[in-house]
Amino acid sequence: MKQKSIAVMFGGPSAEHEISIITALQAITAMDTLQYKVIPVYIHPTGKWYTGEALLTKSIYSTFQEHLPKLQEVTLLPDPNLQGLIRIDKKQFSPKSIIPIDVYFLAFHGQYGEDGCVQGLLEMANAAYTGCGVASSAVTMNKYLTKTVLQSHGIPVLPSVTVSRVEAQKDLNAVHEKISQIEGLKKFPLFVKPVHLGSSIAISRADDRASLNAAIAKVFRYDNQAIIEPCITDLLEINIAVLHGHPPIASVVEIPVSSSGALTYEDKYLRGGNKSSGPSSGMASLTRIIDPQDIDRKLKQQVTDYAINAYTILGCRGVSRLDFIVDKASGALYFNELNSIPGSLAFYLWEKSDPRLLYTQVIDRMIAQAIERKAEQLCVQRDLGFKALRG
Repeated sequence: MKQKSIAVMFGGPSAEHEISIITALQAITAMDTLQYKVIPVYIHPTGKWYTGEALLTKSIYSTFQEHLPKLQEVTLLPDPNLQGLIRIDKKQFSPKSIIPIDVYFLAFHGQYGEDGCVQGLLEMANAAYTGCGVASSAVTMNKYLTKTVLQSHGIPVLPSVTVSRVEAQKDLNAVHEKISQIEGLKKFPLFVKPVHLGSSIAISRADDRASLNAAIAKVFRYDNQAIIEPCITDLLEINIAVLHGHPPIASVVEIPVSSSGALTYEDKYLRGGNKSSGPSSGMASLTRIIDPQDIDRKLKQQVTDYAINAYTILGCRGVSRLDFIVDKASGALYFNELNSIPGSLAFYLWEKSDPRLLYTQVIDRMIAQAIERKAEQLCVQRDLGFKALRG
């Protein structure tokens, strides 16, 4: 059996750059080397693309410039005839410059990777790639748009409002007035986070106007839009993953364990869930209770149903993780957010699922789905010929 060439793409100019590296290296380690020839493709924060075996070593990223001589700079052109990466050689361009690729395996987190930008380029190149398509990636990267779409389909969400950098710079008093006019946001505490980022970057609780101003300013270090929601003081977080299929299938649920009431970047990536998982274990290092037995079965089923429905409504592909919140005071369940390329690709949620899926099997399915989607795209007629320009 001929090996498929799989370009694992990661990095990019995002605040979640480091987490993307961790996810990519985990996925590469789990790939079946008999089926796949793995080609790491790293996008540096400067925007340059590189490939080379040295990228498989975790330690090189903190001293990256020293390792440049070992790497090949590459790029991807929106030309369907090339079907591969182009080696950048300033002296010449020839067919030997092409590195053939069968499937692009996306391990980005955050903007300029998870948000539809790279997906659009891959569509232009008529390439097979894993995960959500352009529209789904763009919508799910925007927390407010995602909530608005799902709410219109009967999935409960907490009330929210967005504030842009321009609005805050123009009139901060008007911003406070805008927030206070939304039912559910009339009193503190409030929760503030970036509209377009994950990994719990720049999230804050605001207990008064001063801390609200500080929380919004913190968001604007990393994003141009903030989303403000009620802060549920007594809550239970429940996460679940969904994998594309006919129909899609859901994993078991998990309860992530926070050290401070709301999951922080440190909780997710720096605490370590056990002695063998350290800072480099990504989302897999988070302390969590997988398939908790003390949660009501009806609640688990409700989370599962909402998750599959949301995944389908938003047109997701590959593996997505969906996060929910339970207000323990009222018992109400709310959709919180969706991660179209979740940290560690949420592999840990499938090991106790029924049927049980190992990380290697999840990757196999994602690659098969990427090839399937490309075949579907080839069935769509795009050329109507020249008619309007005749005469």
